[in-house]
Amino acid sequence: MAIALARAEAASAAGEVPVACLIVEGQEIVAAAENRMRATGDPTAHAEMLAIREACAKLGPGRLAGCDIYVTLEPCAMCAAAISFARLRRLYFGAYDPKGGGVEHGARIFAQATCHHRPEVYGGIEERRAGELLAQFFSARRTPSAASGGSGV
Repeated sequence: MAIALARAEAASAAGEVPVACLIVEGQEIVAAAENRMRATGDPTAHAEMLAIREACAKLGPGRLAGCDIYVTLEPCAMCAAAISFARLRRLYFGAYDPKGGGVEHGARIFAQATCHHRPEVYGGIEERRAGELLAQFFSARRTPSAASGGSGV
């Protein structure tokens, strides 16, 4: 999770929402990504989606059953569904997301009867640090200069 948090900090410095993701097989990181929605103009360029695509490109045809995913923020419903479709074994995440989360909050994708694969889920890992990164990022964008047309999001 420390590596994911460092990547989230880099994403923040680049103006992206500070969320990062790693996919690990055994002791090897097979994919790593951070949010790139702003850089790509793609609303699906969440860290999880990018890391899943990278891992599938490296490991083969669309199933990551022997892999675990580490994310700095509770995945949204879109990313939770992708985690299920990719058959990832375990999900480890940092901060909980009561507004946009899709695992422990909101849609609760893995709890739905239509969910075909449910990874083991471990939330709250480095929760304070992950939450602080997000809070600092959004706080900086809510300053009076950002609200008056500054460089805010």
